[in-house]
Amino acid sequence: MKKIILTLIAAVGLAAGAAHAAGDTLAWDKAPNKTNDLASLQNGAKVFVNYCLSCHSAAYMRFNRLRDIGLTEQQIKDNLLFTTDKVGETMKASIDPKQAKEWFGANPPDLTVIARSRAGHGGTGADYLYTFLRTFYRDETKATGWNNLVFPNVGMPHVLWQLQGDRRPVFEAHESHGHNTEVFKGWEQITPGTMTPLQFDQNIGDLVNYLQWMGEPAQNTRWRIGVWVLIFLGVFTVIAWRLNAAFWKDIK
Repeated sequence: MKKIILTLIAAVGLAAGAAHAAGDTLAWDKAPNKTNDLASLQNGAKVFVNYCLSCHSAAYMRFNRLRDIGLTEQQIKDNLLFTTDKVGETMKASIDPKQAKEWFGANPPDLTVIARSRAGHGGTGADYLYTFLRTFYRDETKATGWNNLVFPNVGMPHVLWQLQGDRRPVFEAHESHGHNTEVFKGWEQITPGTMTPLQFDQNIGDLVNYLQWMGEPAQNTRWRIGVWVLIFLGVFTVIAWRLNAAFWKDIK
């Protein structure tokens, strides 16, 4: 019995420590959920192909599936086919896996379902990606020259830095539980990018929308069908109830 009590106390302590650690992490920003916005999805696909596909594959997504977001096959061929000549091919990265492992320490992960796999206590997978892609900062102590507030010591460089520019995180010292900690307060822009902060955030939002859609392209269709099914079941329930009342009224 004594061992059981000690085990329970230890478990509670670990849970409290985990909760405290979770509370100290950077809060995730809410991603714009616009997977029904075709213009947003098309721009997100363009950003993905131009900035992500050189290193990250989306091996379970075919280029011709982009017709579902309003692009014609000719538009796909003219603007998005950089790693293959066939519109029916999957989105495979052009980087050599061996070189990627040598440069970054690991082969960059496939992004087909990345938005579905990164959900956590801070929010949805889209929230994580939206925050992650907007919190890179220059760190000369790292091999890539970059670091990230959401994913410290990440091996991925800031491929969108020319759009966002160089920024420095600003921290404020606080004392908590007898320990000095640094709390993130905001950003200081060192050099401007080619986009304003608002434009950059909008483009990252479009990219995250595309990553959400790519993880389950049929999701919006499934939701629409589900709504009509529920409406049908509701109407049929009323009809069945009235028929049942009509059948049994004489027996009573």
